[in-house]
Amino acid sequence: MSLSEKIHFKMVSFVHETLYSIFVNPYRLLEQTGLKLDHVVLEVGCGPGHYTIPASKIVGENGFIYAIDINPFAIESVNKKISKSGVKNVKALVVSAYDTNLDDQSIDLAFLFGVRHVLDYTKVKNEMCRIMKNEGILAIQKWGLNKKLIALLTENEAFSLIEETKRVLKFKKLSP
Repeated sequence: MSLSEKIHFKMVSFVHETLYSIFVNPYRLLEQTGLKLDHVVLEVGCGPGHYTIPASKIVGENGFIYAIDINPFAIESVNKKISKSGVKNVKALVVSAYDTNLDDQSIDLAFLFGVRHVLDYTKVKNEMCRIMKNEGILAIQKWGLNKKLIALLTENEAFSLIEETKRVLKFKKLSP
């Protein structure tokens, strides 16, 4: 990572930890995803971890959170939060949403919040189809979404849009 990338991440973290936290309650937004006790969850693009610890508390000690980001500074930040909070049900990984290295059909729910830098949504869709259980939920924050993404997710009956709240779109993975 270059110095400019590190500075950019520090700025994003500052905004998330101060201004963003004033306006966005992570528990309220996660509630809209359908996150439940004992779920195995993938947080795509975890950034500085605004949602990670709250998600881990919602799924409880028998649930599990995989927090992924391609930025090693993000994972470093999340690991510090994990340590500080004492939660034991989170693993933060520097991996791409295109290739998570997670097991096939191992995820109950995946959420993408604030992810704006995805270059290839088709690759993300294919990976979500591979790792998510049948009937699993893919929740996407509506911020900046467009009709092309919704069409992509629902083409070939991979996912079905099942609910739209004020801030979240929920898709269910359909059986192949």
